[in-house]
Amino acid sequence: MLFKRTLSFVAASAVTLSAMAWQPSGKVECIAPADPGGGWDFTCRSVGNVMQQLGLVSGSVQTLNMAGAGGGVAFAHTVSKRAKDDKVLVAASTATTTRLAQKQFPGMDAGMVTWVGALGADYGIIAVGKDSRYQDLNQLLAAVKKNPKAVKFAGGSARGGWDHLKVLIAAKAAGADQLPSIPYLSYNNGGEAMTQVVGGQVDAFTGDISEATGFMESGDLRVLAVLADERLPGKFSGIATAKEQGIDAVSPNWRGFYMPRGASEEARDYWVKAVDTLYTSDEWKKVMASNGLIPFHPPADEFEGFVRKQVQEIEALSREIGLLK
Repeated sequence: MLFKRTLSFVAASAVTLSAMAWQPSGKVECIAPADPGGGWDFTCRSVGNVMQQLGLVSGSVQTLNMAGAGGGVAFAHTVSKRAKDDKVLVAASTATTTRLAQKQFPGMDAGMVTWVGALGADYGIIAVGKDSRYQDLNQLLAAVKKNPKAVKFAGGSARGGWDHLKVLIAAKAAGADQLPSIPYLSYNNGGEAMTQVVGGQVDAFTGDISEATGFMESGDLRVLAVLADERLPGKFSGIATAKEQGIDAVSPNWRGFYMPRGASEEARDYWVKAVDTLYTSDEWKKVMASNGLIPFHPPADEFEGFVRKQVQEIEALSREIGLLK
């Protein structure tokens, strides 16, 4: 599996953040490698708000949107321009590891940054506009099986990225062939992709449930399936899984951060501890509950190993379905 659900929680530490040698002063930047409205933007803005609420930063946390190359522009910027910056975090997810796995960041790899931690996981969905003729996932994928070009999908990742892979995973599980022929339109973020689906220009949306909450609540978007092992809790419990519909497709997307590899060890320790503290807070638990995130927070000393393993697994999947040679 590309991902194993983890319910690990951080034990209380005797060392408080206030006692640590290094603390951020002034403005902290969180780079969201996309335009406003998508999952990386959500990660930066929601984490920044909670960090300020908890007093984990003395100043503000400013979200800097840096779209381009499916996260590649932000990755290259961090490696080359911010190599020793102690006060910058970059939002990351399974979309990041997917691009790294597919060699989409030329000359760069996962070892060029420091992986700080994860703050939950966001499950993939396949959704359509409220007036779509497709009433469930089987009906939509039956059309794809009959004609691979029959359904146009839109997502916030580049072609071959994680949003695109979700469609291919589901289609393959349904017995479809000619997977590279399935139309996928790439947009700068999930919000833009959903707007195209809601407006009727594209047939279906592939993304994560946290991106779609607003369009779901307005009634403009109908989720045909959540790509999870079991139904999500709370307000999302009414959404059927792909598995319930006979499609064995699961695609969780962790959300977290990396930072410059050359930043000081003191800064790394601070941000790892800050993410641990934020994750166990009531404030963050409320954010998770309202946005469909499930618990996922590997211990700090295991997170980098998890990232490297996921890169290897996604690379193998990409080769299997013809996206890599």
